[in-house]
This record gives sequence, C-alpha cells and structure tokens, in this order.
Amino acid sequence: MQGKRIERVAHLLQMELSQLIVTRLKDPGLGFLTVTQVVMPPDLKSAIVYFSVIGDAKARERTTAALERARGYLQRETALSLKLRYTPVLQFRYDDSFIEGVKVDRILHELKQKEAAPSHEAPSEENS
Repeated sequence: MQGKRIERVAHLLQMELSQLIVTRLKDPGLGFLTVTQVVMPPDLKSAIVYFSVIGDAKARERTTAALERARGYLQRETALSLKLRYTPVLQFRYDDSFIEGVKVDRILHELKQKEAAPSHEAPSEENS
C-alpha cells in the first residue's frame, strides 16, 4: 500500500504544479510547458518534476531557468495546498522522452518504407 500513496501524492503534486505554473507564474522566460511526471522517494521529502517544453534548446534553457527561479514559490504554494507533513524539495528536469519517441517512430517509418519499396534487382532467368 505504501507505493500507492507515493503515486497518489506524486500525481496530486503534478496536478497542483501544472495549475500553479499556468495560472500564477508570470515569468517571461517561461515557455509553453507541460509537467509530464513527478517522481518521489518513499519519504516524500523531495520530488523530481519532469517537464517538456515546445521550442528549441534556448526555449528549454529559458524555461528551466524560470522554473529554478520559481522553485521556492512553487514549494511554498504546494505545501499550503497539499498539507503534507514535509514540503518536498523540487528538482526540475527536462523530459526528452517525447523527442526520443519521435526519433524511434521516424526510424520505424523509414524501415517500413524500405521494406515496402519494390526491389530494383532484375529477375534471374533460368535457361533450360
């Protein structure tokens, strides 16, 4: 049952952070981002917040910096709303799983096209 509680708290933290970022953060460096996952250890004293952002590497860097600047505010606000015994220390990490998924999808698509392409080899003729 311990694992279910950790998952529930992580999910609640993910929803709360998403809401706070959209409605309360006004940092101009903040790009269009999505909180994709929150991972917490069993003691619930820290949280790794994975996010994705639309844009290039510069947009990712600006968004990461904006989240780092807002870390204290986000910790305080989540502590007030979730009412946990300990306020989790937030760590922000860029989630590149979407980009990796697109790469894998592209490779699979190319392999499928190669497999479906007609062979340019001349048929061998046998003389009897």
